[in-house]
Amino acid sequence: MKFAIIKERKNPPDRRVVLSPETLAEARKRFPDAQFVVESSDIRVFSDEAYARLGFEVTNDVSDADVMIGVKEVPIEHLISNKKYFYFSHTIKKQPYNRKLLVAMLEKNIEMYDHETIVREDNMRLIGFGRYAGLVGAYNGFRALGLRDGLFNLPKVETLADLNEVKSELYKITVPNIKILLTGTGKVAHGAKEILDHLGIKEISDALYLTSKFTEPVYVMADVMEYAKRVDGKVGDKWEFYKDPTGYESNFMPYAKETDYFIAGHFYGNNAPFLFTREDAKHPDFKINLVADISCDIDGPVASTIRPSTIADPFYGYDPQTEKEVAFDDKDAITVMAVDNLPCELPKDASEGFGETFLEHVIPAFFNNDKKGILNRARITAEDGQLTERFSYLQNYVDGKE
Repeated sequence: MKFAIIKERKNPPDRRVVLSPETLAEARKRFPDAQFVVESSDIRVFSDEAYARLGFEVTNDVSDADVMIGVKEVPIEHLISNKKYFYFSHTIKKQPYNRKLLVAMLEKNIEMYDHETIVREDNMRLIGFGRYAGLVGAYNGFRALGLRDGLFNLPKVETLADLNEVKSELYKITVPNIKILLTGTGKVAHGAKEILDHLGIKEISDALYLTSKFTEPVYVMADVMEYAKRVDGKVGDKWEFYKDPTGYESNFMPYAKETDYFIAGHFYGNNAPFLFTREDAKHPDFKINLVADISCDIDGPVASTIRPSTIADPFYGYDPQTEKEVAFDDKDAITVMAVDNLPCELPKDASEGFGETFLEHVIPAFFNNDKKGILNRARITAEDGQLTERFSYLQNYVDGKE
């Protein structure tokens, strides 16, 4: 079995990689029957020389490899028929902009394994960049706060060497007396929590958050059953909600009345209720004036997120009354940070963290007959040009009927 670390070709360029030189060396040590080759890249956060120094072949032609491992979508013209591919395809939610990519993979008899579909038996994701999205997203929110209110001037994450430097910069700031709401309990939310805890901000209970005033910054970490409730007034159940959220409605407004800075670290599923609508944001008691929307669902559950922002220009303002974009520091605006590729700002740390979990969960499956079913669950398309049974719901999408 020959594995290739492929060059990232999507624009804008992504400097991340699934396996760093050191992690790839560990994979070679653990699996001596495997071969590893690296496609030359001038944008990857780790240089070609870093791989070559550890004895890996670096080449412009990896077409003889069996398994192609990347991060972002592979442009259709660069797909090689009859191979196995790992990357984020952004197709499993029937994203219109990538339908042609999925069709092309079927036509080329490619076995597609999406990083997002690498899950345990209970469908919990095993790998991802979520922690780093949370870390960078929360930091960026504080950067926006400092710039907008003239409090401090944090540097961009992309100008810093690694996570240690990011955290060192935070030692230099003083957070004002604000109340911070963090939604979610997964890897994204825990990454954001890491920043809040590093700043020494006190975590408090929902009850205290919703009923008390403080003379220092505080935050609450709210799970879905706190900000959503059953329509019929019965007690909600998180797992029931994940399966079918149609009997639920938002319970977000009590938090919106108490929150200055909202960090959206939750996962938003199909048919789930919006957290707050454009009408909610017009309410005179709606207090949120800063949103770091790490989830970044456009025109979705967070009404102020009307477009994604970019690493180059990460902030914009949303005027609740006009429902229009304004300057991020406009006095009547909700300041929004909605960068949709946050881990790209911390490519070295994000790559190292991702690679460790990929080596732990995915590579072994090729050599132990997939005893945990990792590959079987993750495979979207089969070598015969058909969708696998698990992803057969995508057929109408493939056929252009949705």
